Amino acid sequence: YGLIANCNEMVISLMSKPKVCIYIPIDSSGESHRRIEEAGCEVILGKTSWRTGIDRDALLELSRGAHALLGATIKRMPIEGTFLEQLPELRIISKYTIGVEDVDLNAASKQGVLVTHSPTEANWGGVAEGTIAFMLALLKRVRERDRHVKQGGWRDSALMGTYLGKRQDGYPGLTVGIVGFGRCGSRVAELLAPWNLRVLACDPYVEDEKFERYGVRRATLASLLEESDVVTLHVTLTEETHNLISSMELRLMKSTAILINTCRGAVVDIEALCDALDGEELAAAAVDVLSEEPPPTNSRILSLGDKVILCPHMVSANTPGTLLPAIPWATDATLAALRGEVPEHVYNIDAIPRWLDRFGDKPLI
Repeated sequence: YGLIANCNEMVISLMSKPKVCIYIPIDSSGESHRRIEEAGCEVILGKTSWRTGIDRDALLELSRGAHALLGATIKRMPIEGTFLEQLPELRIISKYTIGVEDVDLNAASKQGVLVTHSPTEANWGGVAEGTIAFMLALLKRVRERDRHVKQGGWRDSALMGTYLGKRQDGYPGLTVGIVGFGRCGSRVAELLAPWNLRVLACDPYVEDEKFERYGVRRATLASLLEESDVVTLHVTLTEETHNLISSMELRLMKSTAILINTCRGAVVDIEALCDALDGEELAAAAVDVLSEEPPPTNSRILSLGDKVILCPHMVSANTPGTLLPAIPWATDATLAALRGEVPEHVYNIDAIPRWLDRFGDKPLI
């Protein structure tokens, strides 16, 4: 009987542990997993990678009974209301990523589930650096010159690049338009500062003082598109920004302009972009993100040659960096929520009052 009693106590103890489902693990060392276990939690690990993601049904099966979900991007179908209703004890969805578009924020807030993200400098700073790389590759025709020499050619006037910055001889430099002036957009402006060129930015949610601090002129989206030689996109994906750049917006741009998208694929109508490039209504584009990833083999965007630079959603993937600096952020947020505390970096802040009513006085660890 004593043995049976001990076994029952062990089972009850295991069942009483809060369950943390790390549906897309990125910590190969396992250190953060052990930290969560040492705090008194049961850790359930998924078997997919951040490159491939996880589908909704697999995630639901893995996470039943979870008090916390932790992971990277869910590629196939978002976490929405009917999903959340099946996880009644869920307190937090803690993301290793900056983006949270794979979660229905309204549904999470309604249920009182916090969604946190990890806006690490390694991520948004990497995007900004990659944006400058795209810009220079297109303007300086880096790929074309490399290929020309490897094919036996040498100097050719057809390989002339475009001068970017302002010069003392009166050349005014190009105008760069930044759509979205948050962390990433303002870092792009900071990196462009040595070129002493004209920078416009559009962001209705950013105060005037920030534009002044970076020496950037506030503009409407329409005027930015009309005046810029380079347009670079740095917005989050919301209902407001879905297809923000479509045929009408592309027609506003100069035929000599270039477009850079390093935020989210659905911000740009990809067919409209292909039409503009095919019709020479736009000079070139650099695209790190697509609405369908990876693109189908018959996708038009793959057939546009040097008019477009394509990147496999890896502009922020740099060594050292990528998502690894986000591990302690997401782990801290998870443990705070399980202690009944509001963590840092809550994205759906409107959920906090409802969350406090449900969990604020109910620590699990």
